[in-house]
Amino acid sequence: MAKTTALTDAKCKQTKHNPEGGNKLFDGGGLYLELMPSGSKKWRLKYRFNGKENRLTFGDYPALSLADARDRREKAKRQLSDGVDPSLHREEQRLVAQIAAGNTFEAVADEWLQIKRRGWSVSHDKRITAILKNDVFPQIGKRPIATISGPVVLATIRKIEARGAHEIAVKALETCGGIFRHACATGATDRDPTSGLRDFLAPRPPVKHYPHVTEAELPTLLDRIEGYSGGAETKLAVKLMILTFLRTNELRWARWEEFDLDAREWRVPSTRMKGTLDQKASGIPHVVPLSRQAVKLLNELKPLTGHYELLFPGSKNGAVQPISAETINKALKSLGFEGRQTGHGFRGLASTIMNERSGINPDVIERQLAHVVGNRVRRAYNHAQHMDERHRLMQWWGDYIDQKAGNNVLTLPTAAAS
Repeated sequence: MAKTTALTDAKCKQTKHNPEGGNKLFDGGGLYLELMPSGSKKWRLKYRFNGKENRLTFGDYPALSLADARDRREKAKRQLSDGVDPSLHREEQRLVAQIAAGNTFEAVADEWLQIKRRGWSVSHDKRITAILKNDVFPQIGKRPIATISGPVVLATIRKIEARGAHEIAVKALETCGGIFRHACATGATDRDPTSGLRDFLAPRPPVKHYPHVTEAELPTLLDRIEGYSGGAETKLAVKLMILTFLRTNELRWARWEEFDLDAREWRVPSTRMKGTLDQKASGIPHVVPLSRQAVKLLNELKPLTGHYELLFPGSKNGAVQPISAETINKALKSLGFEGRQTGHGFRGLASTIMNERSGINPDVIERQLAHVVGNRVRRAYNHAQHMDERHRLMQWWGDYIDQKAGNNVLTLPTAAAS
């Protein structure tokens, strides 16, 4: 057999398809350049695997040079020596690339969201989804998740930090971590590049609490509320918020059916309380013991809104919608306390004063503030254990507010001693 003459770039470039035949230019080791009738020139490799002859196409000349074609031939020969069929290996690699292209960060994130949102509240779901859509997907959403590195994730988070949204940056990193760990579990990637990135975030800025007045300023605030010239229902809403220190949405959606004035208790449904879907679905209401002062306010409110289901119906569609979320804050603003006291800030005010003045167990105060633990059994146990103390606490608070308002109330003992 005649020895095969190695090809040269000049020969590959000059030779054209011959209708009479001889259109395979061999380079040795099974590599040849096939001249096609269309004018294209294709690199192919002829080889044997498990006794069968196979062919593998590398690409077209000159896009794939002679030197590159020889490199691929040598790689294929090494695979053959390792017992690997080059054609099968390439098909497997193509399949892996196809799967990786389908496993984009956004696609995996959607899978993760479908699982996680079953245990989330609607508000938490909206928050996480918004962070992903607004801040994460535009940066890395279309990338195969297996190709995303730590520096790429960190660059995404840094853009959020750059606009001063530190809390969103932290939550975005936590969310990305959850998605990458899900991807590891499902085989979409083999690593979580967010591990350790928390150490590289900007320092957390000081926590901004909801503003509230000092104990010394409280009498002035109560005096101005008493002189409020706006709607009677709004004035009573502000007073009731002070005495119950619930969150704004928990108060404004209050329904008359939730109140037992004989037992002096308000049972706020778990579905309206802050927490996960599991906590909301637990059916365990948050009980607010009502002081004598709170009961008096409710009796004043009854003739005004008792014919509605809601305690504080809105002016436009009071049958189904309550006052707006900003009603109480607008009233406080009109009294000259803008930036100094908010509706939500009454929670911080009550917490501070009760912990300093009431003498009652801080755990009881936390429970009354609805800072609930995650375990359903413990929530039920705490509810049963602390009710007597919580009734004493809330009456102490009602008397304290009366005293600060200048009403005729005896000097207060601590709740624990009453």
